Amino acid sequence: MAPLVADLEGYMLSRAATRTTTSLVSRRGFHATRARMSSPYHYPEGPYTNIPFNPKSKWFGLGYWSFMATGFFAPFGIAVYQSYKA
Repeated sequence: MAPLVADLEGYMLSRAATRTTTSLVSRRGFHATRARMSSPYHYPEGPYTNIPFNPKSKWFGLGYWSFMATGFFAPFGIAVYQSYKA
């Protein structure tokens, strides 16, 4: 009977520790950390600032559709190449 009580007691202590840990972690939110604007690692925010290209340039459409056409037609070109190679 004693080993069962010890196991149960250990289980209950671990559950209590887990509950305390999660409540401490969930209490702190990102709103508590102030944004440091003087940091050299602060990047611009807003629409179109998190992508590595400029969708407002006049050449964006050409580059976009070239990329899409290459991705679409590449399997067909590879299949033709493999057919002629065999």
